[in-house]
Amino acid sequence: MAELHIPIFPLHSVLLPGGVLPLRIFEPRYLDMVSNCMKNTCNFGVCLIKEGSAAGTAETFYNLGTMATIDYWHMRTDGILGVTAHGNKRFRIISKEMQADKLITALVELVPNEPKQALPAEYSRLATMLQHIINQLGYPFMRLEQQYDDAGWVSARLTELLPIELEQKQTCLEISDPLKRLEHLTMIIKDI
Repeated sequence: MAELHIPIFPLHSVLLPGGVLPLRIFEPRYLDMVSNCMKNTCNFGVCLIKEGSAAGTAETFYNLGTMATIDYWHMRTDGILGVTAHGNKRFRIISKEMQADKLITALVELVPNEPKQALPAEYSRLATMLQHIINQLGYPFMRLEQQYDDAGWVSARLTELLPIELEQKQTCLEISDPLKRLEHLTMIIKDI
């Protein structure tokens, strides 16, 4: 598997391949990271924080995350940088280190994305639910290439958009089979 050295952005969010993540950037270390990623057309890693805070130093975060590319940016009227990131590939952290500016960088190995798989009829209600959710959202979600017939796409977008616990979202990110992810989401939804 390919190994890369990337900056890590620990967040209280889970991003899956194919998803979008609007971010507000104000810390100098992440402003520098975003600037570098835009200048060099490179990725950064999004990992869910286990303990700690996104502002300051994240104490611990999960080792499986998603590579993100910056699709769009704008300087907001409040002086905070608005960024839209797009998830592409999952990765697993091999080793990490903290730079002098407190930015965490990591050596990661890419985890293969699941192949496209037809959505079984038994999960069509989930695709309909997802379509209703996306239709109520504005930018950037309305710009997603909609693939309601793909089990992986439906399960990934539901994972990101449903109001479920972050640890449940992380579990879904770690499931490599879209049908197992749909089955897992179905059990979660029954408990809501």
